[in-house]
Amino acid sequence: MKKSDFYFDLPTELIAQDPIPDRDQSRLLHMDRITGALEHRHFYDILDYLKKGDCLVLNNTKVLPARLYGIKPTGARVEFLLLNPRGDDRWEVITGPGRKARCGDTFDFGDGLLHAEILEVLDNGNRVAQFTYDAPNIYDVLNRIGEMPLPHYITHELKDKDRYQTVYAKELGSAAAPTAGLHFTPELLEKIQNMGVTIAYVTLHVGIGTFRPVKVENIEDHQMHSEHYWIPADTAEKINATKKAGGRIIAVGTTSCRTLESAADEHGFVRECSDSTDIFIYPGYRFKCIDGLITNFHLPESTLIMLVSAFSTREHVLNAYHEAIKQKYRFFSFGDCCLIL
Repeated sequence: MKKSDFYFDLPTELIAQDPIPDRDQSRLLHMDRITGALEHRHFYDILDYLKKGDCLVLNNTKVLPARLYGIKPTGARVEFLLLNPRGDDRWEVITGPGRKARCGDTFDFGDGLLHAEILEVLDNGNRVAQFTYDAPNIYDVLNRIGEMPLPHYITHELKDKDRYQTVYAKELGSAAAPTAGLHFTPELLEKIQNMGVTIAYVTLHVGIGTFRPVKVENIEDHQMHSEHYWIPADTAEKINATKKAGGRIIAVGTTSCRTLESAADEHGFVRECSDSTDIFIYPGYRFKCIDGLITNFHLPESTLIMLVSAFSTREHVLNAYHEAIKQKYRFFSFGDCCLIL
């Protein structure tokens, strides 16, 4: 299939720049997976589509406030984005402008709360930096001076860091939020559980590669970035028990979907595990584990819209997107939501 098969024209004004005041007040477009039939609702109406015996699987990763602004001793300003910890307070980072970060260069952040020295320039242009600070750990410092690594298409300043976290975020380590989960409130989750729906958590730390565009025309030539995931024993037990009882597994977000599909055996059962995945799901893929998907509206020609198209059909999904545009739904990270069942 071609990348251009997944193109649609999105008006810029539909790219959500700010979260709405109340998480569960976002709009919800329900799409029938088989027929493509559409219903316009609000996210709190998701209760009408769930039923006793379902299992809702959420990604409890927590976004690291990993964007830092600092200076060199010369006064030159730099930006760091922390990607992967290398141990002993060494991190792989993206620096900008890159030419201002050579081996041996030092930087200060937060008026001296955090210091960094460049140890290595990697083949991909990223750097390895050694950080020093006077605090219990680097995460305490990042929570004080770091900013959320918002996607490039969001240009507004985020006033409340918590709005780029799910209410159930727990495991620190993501470079981006699992945005389908941003619509849930504690009260809504409680109502869902009271219906007899099982709630289970996986962890997949979203990498910065999630924003990497598909550059090849033949999508089968695209190489996905690798991300680490965990499935705890109690989650595996809940998923397998649901499947044995004939219930539905509903993934909240493409990250939960990719985790489950990476770990599942041919019958859709999973086990406790910790692994990495670079699974690329596009039309033609046979789903093993999930029966439903809750997801935001994604970028044209992205791997995410390809995954969503694989769960239904490309024609149904593009028709749903065109209808969402017509009805002025809000798109991307802080946007509205789509439920496919």
